[in-house]
Order: sequence, then C-alpha cells, then structure tokens
Amino acid sequence: MWTVLQLADSAFPTGGFAHSAGLEAAAQAGEVEGPDAVARFTRDAVWQAGWGALPLVRGVFDDPTSLPLLDARAEAFVVNHVANRASRTQGRALLSTAARVFPDRVAALRSRTSGLKLHLAPIWGAVWHSLGLGAGETQRVLLWSTARNVLSASVRLGLLGTHEAQAMLAQLGPVLDEVHAACGELRSEALAQPAPLADLLQGTHDRLYSRLFQS
Repeated sequence: MWTVLQLADSAFPTGGFAHSAGLEAAAQAGEVEGPDAVARFTRDAVWQAGWGALPLVRGVFDDPTSLPLLDARAEAFVVNHVANRASRTQGRALLSTAARVFPDRVAALRSRTSGLKLHLAPIWGAVWHSLGLGAGETQRVLLWSTARNVLSASVRLGLLGTHEAQAMLAQLGPVLDEVHAACGELRSEALAQPAPLADLLQGTHDRLYSRLFQS
C-alpha cells in the first residue's frame, strides 16, 4: 500500500507533469474551451490510456520477458512523434527513478533494458511487477495518473481552477472503473487509438508559437 501511494504521489519524479497529453495544443487550436471541453478531453485521454497503454502494461506485467517485444510494439504503435517522444521520456524517467529509490527490487530490471526505447506503458508494467504489486492496482494507478496529469495541466494552462480540477477528478471515478473493466484484460493485439483527433492535435505541439509543456 505504501509503495503504491509513493508511486502515485506527484512528488515521485517521473516527468509526467512536463506533459499535457496534447491538451496544450488542443487548447491553442480552440478545440478545448471551458470546463465541459476539459472534461471531455480528459475522458478521451483516459480511454486512450485504456486502449493504447493497458494492453502493454498487462502484457509485460504478466510476462516480464516480453518487455523487448512489447517495447518494440509500443514504438510501432505510437506513430505521433510528439506522443512517442513523451512516452520514451517518461518511461526512462520512471525506470531511472525506480531503480534509485528501490535498488534491490528494480536493479535487475534495469540491467535488462539496454538498447530498448523504454516506452512508458511496458516499462510501467515491468517496474510495478518488479516491486511485487498487483495487476489491478498497476493498471488503475496508470489510468488515474493519466486523468490527474491532464487536469493538472488544465490548471496551469488557465482552463480550470484548482478546486474545479479536483472536483472533476473526483467525478471521474466511474469512468476510470469503466475503462479498467473494458480494457484491463486486453492484450497487445487489441491496441487501438480511440481519440484520433486528439492525437492529430498533439502532433502539432512542436509548431506552437509558445508552450509550457513538452507534449
């Protein structure tokens, strides 16, 4: 329980708060304006994590030897260059931080990752498995962190107030449960992109005149 809380804590430095999951680009394109639009974008991001990340998380969690294969599959699946870069950046940060904080349990994993792209979803499954945590909590925290990070970005972009964002996060519980129930048992063959418009908008991030986030 304590390890789960530590991994979910915003103070655990995995780099997630440097990324908006495409929200910044969507807002500048005029596609996200006001609380209802933020709520819709956040729900889409959670569903994208369900279909596009949970199968990789589950695959590596159940079979840690599949990490090289599923890391390569993540590289092929995440074709948006901005999202691809963000996934690799956060995956490297998660592995590096976990190896320093939990050296006895994660050092062996780190020694097996030479030459990999280190995408976030497969590395997430590998790290949580190495720490002896459960599959359900591994997936649920990923989904919750996705929602939390998008809503945190919305506050820094001035789209929501702090309390408004927290209230929205609290209201997302049923959506998180629904996504976990629908996607928690999926394997990598089921990978899908359910939010193509958000993906296209995120791909424009590098061309924004000014930006707060890396993605």
